[in-house]
Amino acid sequence: MRWIAGVTLALVAMLGIGSVFRAELVLLGVAQMRAAYVDIGPTVEIEWSTGADSQARAPADRPPNIILILADDMGWNDISMNGPNSTAQTPNIDALAEEGVTFSQGYSAHGTCAPSRAALMSGRYGTRFGFEFTPTPPGFEPVVGMLSAMKDRPLRPPSFTNPNADALDSLEFAGLGMPPSEITLAELLADQGYHTAHIGKWHLGEENGMAPHDQGFAESLLMASGLYGGRDDKDVIQARQEFDPIDRFLWRVLDFAASFNGDPWFEPQKYLTDYYTDEAIKVIEANRDRPFFLYLAHWAPHTPLQASREDFEALSDIELHRERVYVAMIHALDRGVGRVMEALKASGLDDNTLVIFTSDNGGAGYIGLPDINAPYRGWKSTLFEGGIRVPFLARWPAKLPAGVAYDAPVHHFDIYATAAAAAGADLPTDRIIDGVDLTPYVAPNATGIERTTERTDMPHEYLFFRGGAAQAVRDERFKLMVSAPPHGPRKEWLFDLNVEGEWVDLLAEHPEVADRLRGVLKTHNAAQAEPLWPWITAKATNVDRDLSQADQPGDEFAYSSN
Repeated sequence: MRWIAGVTLALVAMLGIGSVFRAELVLLGVAQMRAAYVDIGPTVEIEWSTGADSQARAPADRPPNIILILADDMGWNDISMNGPNSTAQTPNIDALAEEGVTFSQGYSAHGTCAPSRAALMSGRYGTRFGFEFTPTPPGFEPVVGMLSAMKDRPLRPPSFTNPNADALDSLEFAGLGMPPSEITLAELLADQGYHTAHIGKWHLGEENGMAPHDQGFAESLLMASGLYGGRDDKDVIQARQEFDPIDRFLWRVLDFAASFNGDPWFEPQKYLTDYYTDEAIKVIEANRDRPFFLYLAHWAPHTPLQASREDFEALSDIELHRERVYVAMIHALDRGVGRVMEALKASGLDDNTLVIFTSDNGGAGYIGLPDINAPYRGWKSTLFEGGIRVPFLARWPAKLPAGVAYDAPVHHFDIYATAAAAAGADLPTDRIIDGVDLTPYVAPNATGIERTTERTDMPHEYLFFRGGAAQAVRDERFKLMVSAPPHGPRKEWLFDLNVEGEWVDLLAEHPEVADRLRGVLKTHNAAQAEPLWPWITAKATNVDRDLSQADQPGDEFAYSSN
C-alpha cells in the first residue's frame, strides 16, 4: 500500500484540505491512478516448508504446537455463545469454549488494531516502546475528515488536528511499525526450535526489519491489500456504506492481493477468508512432524464488507443487506476455525496443540449495525467495554480443562507469556514483560510444573489502556476512563464493572476510588516511551449510536486519536 501514501498526499496537497467538496475529487484521482501504481500478478501456489525430515518424535513427546487465530474488529455479540443472537451463529468458535477455557474478561490492548497487535507480538504495552497510535497512510486522515465534514452532524463535537502532524509526511506508511529491537513471540518460539508461519494481516511495519519475515516468521503470507475478492467477481457480494467515510476511502484504494515473504503481489486463489484457511491447513499438514507456531491473522470481519455468494445466499432470512453480508463474513470465519480444528485432528495433533482465539478490538460502529457489541457500550476506537472487551478462548486438551470459565481480567499480552511457558521458553530479562502465563490460574499442572494449588490471586492488579486522547485504567472492580483531546473538552467516567453496561458514572459517589486510579494511571504513563510517530486527528465517537444513526441531544461522545 506504499503507493497510496504518496498519491493521496500529493492530491490532498494540490487540492487543499479546506473544501469538503474536493474530497470526492481526491478519491477519484486516487482511483484513476491506482492501476498505474499497482502490479498484481496471477495466483501463486505457496510451497510451505515441510518438517518431514525432522527427527521423528510422537506429538505427545514434543512441545505443543501453538496456533493463534486473530479476528479483526469482531464484536462481542458476533459469537453466538456470548448471548442471544439470532443471526451470527458460530458453532466452531463456540466449540473452542466448550472444549477449553473462556476468559470472560478478556481485553484487547487497545481500541484499534495495530497497537493491539504490537502487544500481542511483544508481550508488552506497546506504549513501552512508543507504539501508541495506529499507522495510517499520509492523506488518509485529511480525506476521511473531509468526507466526514460533508455529513450534517451538528451535534457531534469537533475533531482536532495535530499541528505537528506534518512530521509524518517524511515517513513511509510501511516504515511505521514495531521496532526490530522488540523480541516477537515468533522470535522467542523460533529460538525454541519452532517452525513459525504467519498468514494474513500484520500492520506492524513492512520495511527496515519490521516485516513479519524479518521479525521471526520463517514464512509469511501477507495481506498486501484489503479486498476479499476481485472487484468484478460475481461470486463476491458487496455492501457499501455511503454514510461511512472510511468505507468510501477503502473502496477506492484497496485491491485483492497477497505477498509471500516480501515477494511481488499476486492475486489470492479465492475469497480471502477461505483462502487463508486453506493455507493454514497446508501449514498444519506440512509441519505435522515438528513443533510449529501458526499466527493466523484473519482480516474478517473488517470492512470493506464482502461475502462469498454461497454464504450470502444461505442467509436469505436477514433483510438488511449490510447485516446479511456481515453475518456471512462471520460464518466464513467460523467455518475456517472448524476446518483448522479438523486438520489438527486429521494430522494427529489435536491433543497437544494450544489454540487461542481472540479479536484485535471490538466491533466498529461505522458499519451501521447497532448490536454487535451488546451488551457493552461503545465501539472500536473507544475504551468503553464495547471497544476493548473481546472474545478470548484457549483450548489445549493435553493440559487445559474443558468447559471452564475464568472471570478475572486478562490481556492480549498474556498470550505471549502463556505461549512462551507452554513452549518451555524463558521470557526476556532485559526488558519489562507485562504479560503473565495464564495456565497456572486455570490448571495447576498445565505447563508440566508441579503445583499443589492453582493460583488464587489475579493475574493483574491493574490494566492500562492509552492512545492519546483516550486513556483508561481498571482494577478488579472499577474502571476510570479519560477522554481528553488537546484543546478540547476533558471528560472522565468512573464505572463499576460488576454492574453490566457502563451506564452509571460513579465519579461523585466514589471520589477516593477515582483519585487512586488517577494516581496509578499517572505513574504508569510516566514509565511509557514517547510515541514513535505523532497522532494525526482526535475524533469524537458517539458511544451508543452507530454511524448510520443520527446523533441525538444528550448523547455521550468519547474522543480517540487516530
